Amino acid sequence: MTAPIETTGAQAEAQPEAVLVGVDKGQIEGRSLGQIAWSRFKKDKVAVAGGVIVILLILLAVLSRPIQAMFGLDPNALHQDLIDPNTSLPKGDFGGMSWSHPLGVEPKFGRDIATRILEGSWVSLVVAFGATILSNTIGAVLGVVAGYYGGRVDTIISRLMDTFLAFPLLLFAIAISATLQGGAFGLEGLPLHISVLIFVIGFFNWPYLGRIVRGQTLALREREFVDASRGMGAKGPYILFRELLPNLVGPIIVYSTLLIPTNILFEASLSFLGVGIQPPQASWGGMLNQAVDFYQVDPQFMIVPGLAIFVTVLAFNLLGDGLRDALDPRSR
Repeated sequence: MTAPIETTGAQAEAQPEAVLVGVDKGQIEGRSLGQIAWSRFKKDKVAVAGGVIVILLILLAVLSRPIQAMFGLDPNALHQDLIDPNTSLPKGDFGGMSWSHPLGVEPKFGRDIATRILEGSWVSLVVAFGATILSNTIGAVLGVVAGYYGGRVDTIISRLMDTFLAFPLLLFAIAISATLQGGAFGLEGLPLHISVLIFVIGFFNWPYLGRIVRGQTLALREREFVDASRGMGAKGPYILFRELLPNLVGPIIVYSTLLIPTNILFEASLSFLGVGIQPPQASWGGMLNQAVDFYQVDPQFMIVPGLAIFVTVLAFNLLGDGLRDALDPRSR
């Protein structure tokens, strides 16, 4: 017979090899998909810088009216004493820059450029965010419906996307905006102009996201969790809005951050062409339009709103690229 193996007290108390060192101390822990994406995003310093600039721009836009009220600023206040009556140009160097007017004043009217940039920020962001929400809502719903049901439904929605993509959007936007300048739908003035811009930009841009969502849905509808929902008796609307759309949040967020700067440029273009936000309301595109007559003798008037558009668009693009890499590492 084989003699029994004697164990010492130290051997009896020894941890089995399967136990990971550090588990009891909390050194090893699981991470959610959001935490993994955040850790990837933090490593991209350029994207983080873009995100910080975006947050600051949003805060300035949201607090623009309170800031103006706090410091007694008026974007439409005229300072004719700062304008040379012979040339209609600001007195002094660099467009009349001073401690009271750090970015100078407008030619001819003498309005403070810094205050008008601040006032125009909320207009640009409201139009851009509103149009993005509208286009994403339409595109996400129709895209997921087309991808999930397929067949005739997919064919109809896909042809509808092709039809919208065939529209000459800029010419169509100019025509609609110019037609509705006087008043419509019980609105007039600034509320009408903002509503028209949001509708025109958002309603005709949804096919781009619709195609992305449709393609993602075609892959997701064959996954096990969708089959499980069908097996448990879930109906189509439940699967669409409770199973598929939550798994499409990542692509939608990434596309939104890349669409917002495009909408900012579109709004600025329409205002520059005179069919967007109308004076005396400040807008970045409108300021560029007014600067056309003075850019050779007062380049400051064109550089400042141009830089505002450039920095805003660049920050959103950097943020969008960083979010894309963080949420989908395969895109690198």
